[in-house]
Amino acid sequence: MLGPMEKQERTFWPRGARLAVSLSLMFEAGGQPVSGAGGAIPEPIRGGRIDLPTNAFFAYGYYEGIPRLLDLLNKHEIKLSSFMVGRAVQTNPELAREIVRRGHEAAAHGGTWENSYLLSRDEEKRFIADSVEAIQHATGEAVLGWNAYWMRSSVHILETLQELGFIYQIDEPSRDEPFIIPVRGRDFVTVPYTFHMNDVVSFPLEGWNAAAYEQALRDEFDQLYEEGARRRRMMVISLHDRISGHPSRVRSLDRFLDYARGKPDVWFARKDEIAAYVLEHRSDTPIVDRGSPLVTGLPGPMSRTG
Repeated sequence: MLGPMEKQERTFWPRGARLAVSLSLMFEAGGQPVSGAGGAIPEPIRGGRIDLPTNAFFAYGYYEGIPRLLDLLNKHEIKLSSFMVGRAVQTNPELAREIVRRGHEAAAHGGTWENSYLLSRDEEKRFIADSVEAIQHATGEAVLGWNAYWMRSSVHILETLQELGFIYQIDEPSRDEPFIIPVRGRDFVTVPYTFHMNDVVSFPLEGWNAAAYEQALRDEFDQLYEEGARRRRMMVISLHDRISGHPSRVRSLDRFLDYARGKPDVWFARKDEIAAYVLEHRSDTPIVDRGSPLVTGLPGPMSRTG
């Protein structure tokens, strides 16, 4: 956790921390379509039939995966942000309440585990609002953060999120630090996400290598920790209920967290905490125009850094 360090000319994170480490837990189990959801079986089911083993694979997330991960985080005294699918919360409201009771953030991940970018603006807004309502009903918590299915929202998403009371989104993998996008004259925070430290993308069941995973986590941490002496740096680790909650993966994550917590001046933070800190320290944060390649992925000029 945080410890003494030499005084820096600039403080990038609270109490002089040189690196923020933020974990995400995707609570999707119970919110997937009963036919056609991606899982451990490579051959898709035919004819729209109910996919019994794939649904059982998802159920592992709420029976075993999330409880095991919550115990691991308790052991290390780390809080994370859990992005919850509305239908998953309705299926297991007690589990959503337990996540919040243990001090973790409840954030939104859509009404169901499906895309929304093809919906009209009003339909997408309702899709997001449905997840917010389910989370608030189950937990009583305000919902401030958004993550879309595979990070894909419509072009209207920032205005929609702002209207619904969100202060940040994570659907952006372009940087190793948060940034601000002005939306209708108000600041909206992006706390970037990750593909390469994402279990469902880079560490699937097939070809899983525990030693390689641990080394990748350590190398990511060490490089960003070194850079953190000179600039604001953030490490993101993405966990999914039905994937990272398996015993062998929890052991790998346990060993990495022992390693990372042994370093001084590391801030393990929820994403709402990161967003709030960024808004309070705007002068140290990149300000990005909506037309920037950071937002569109297309060539274009970058705005100033505030």
